Amino acid sequence: MTTNSELQIRRVAATPRGVSVMCSFYAQRAENASLWDVERREYIDFAAGIAVLNTGHRHPKVMAAIEAQAKLFTHTAYQIIPYESAVTLAERLNALVPISGPVKTAFFTTGAEALENAVKIARVHTGRAGVIAFGGAFHGRTLLALAMTGKVAPYKSGFGPFPADVFHAPFPSETQGVSVADSLAGIEKLFKTDIDPKRVAAIVIEPVQGEGGFNATPTELLRGLRRICDEHAIVLIADEVQTGFARTGRMFAMEHHDVEPDLITMAKSLAGGMPLSAVSGRAAIMDAPAPGGLGGTYAANPLAVAASHAVLDAIADEQLCQRAAALGERLVQRLRKAQVTNKALADVRGLGSMVAVELRDPATGAPDAQAVQRIQAKALEQGLLLLSCGLYGNVIRFLYPLTIPDALFDRALGILDEVLAA
Repeated sequence: MTTNSELQIRRVAATPRGVSVMCSFYAQRAENASLWDVERREYIDFAAGIAVLNTGHRHPKVMAAIEAQAKLFTHTAYQIIPYESAVTLAERLNALVPISGPVKTAFFTTGAEALENAVKIARVHTGRAGVIAFGGAFHGRTLLALAMTGKVAPYKSGFGPFPADVFHAPFPSETQGVSVADSLAGIEKLFKTDIDPKRVAAIVIEPVQGEGGFNATPTELLRGLRRICDEHAIVLIADEVQTGFARTGRMFAMEHHDVEPDLITMAKSLAGGMPLSAVSGRAAIMDAPAPGGLGGTYAANPLAVAASHAVLDAIADEQLCQRAAALGERLVQRLRKAQVTNKALADVRGLGSMVAVELRDPATGAPDAQAVQRIQAKALEQGLLLLSCGLYGNVIRFLYPLTIPDALFDRALGILDEVLAA
């Protein structure tokens, strides 16, 4: 039997250090919310491939759909020879996204591709170049997406220069003392000091920041952005790569607000572990690029498209939006109970099952990334996998599959209670 330590030595020798790997154990198999390593140790997966597995590892519907499609064909390049399953998936997403009027969808492979193509579409539609994003945002690792990302280390360090005409406004945060008014004033200041609003193609925002610390965007801010976009003919892009597909208790997080974006980007849980992303938006905007202006060799991969149909079926059939809300409420209650005795737990926040806890030094109020690391290590010793996030690495985020069995969820909460008390 190959051991974790043997594989660790081989990985370090064979792959570059720039690809950081959190765990020192190696996956052998997985099922729903459980994962076993090569030494047959079991882990409860509260990472879900970084929000990719809302329907769990190897969901039966997803596996059956992939197997059925693999018997037909695995690749034609949709731009060369199209197929009905991709057209049908576009129709389903057009009906699901919270955008009124005619909607169209284009498929890509990764979340970063979706963001880059959304900006391309907005630029052609408006004839402008400028983009405004937010501090703490994460939009991907390719150069334009990285320029929009609002966190330097480790994502941007040493990789510049970045594309021009990308600017950042402050994101609201109670713990950092930034209000919605501050954020909107920040945009107005950009218009005065950095870029004429007539040169701005798009404003890009996550309804809940992912890597930035699971900070939910206030409705008041989204209303303000919609007003600014309408006033200056700017395209409003909602980045739902991490928030989409039932994670927040709705199919899309924008459904928690009375504000419609013009474009929505999606990936991660769109296809249950298969690489697929998409941009959906108002048809008049989506049709702006000329034929050939959008695409990708693996865009709308048939196996991924089949998996996505199965994901949408599973979310509906198993009422995963409702389950996300119920599981998230149980987790929030446990975290708030832990706050009573653990004064390092500075903030518990969440929308549906997109829940996080922020840790700060009780004496100084400073972000405490080391406390997060200690909690992660103690949880992992007991078989619970947790992820961190936040500008200062001082936030624990919880991304369990929404299909997790109740008994396993209770077991995980018990481990969490123990490590937070310690």
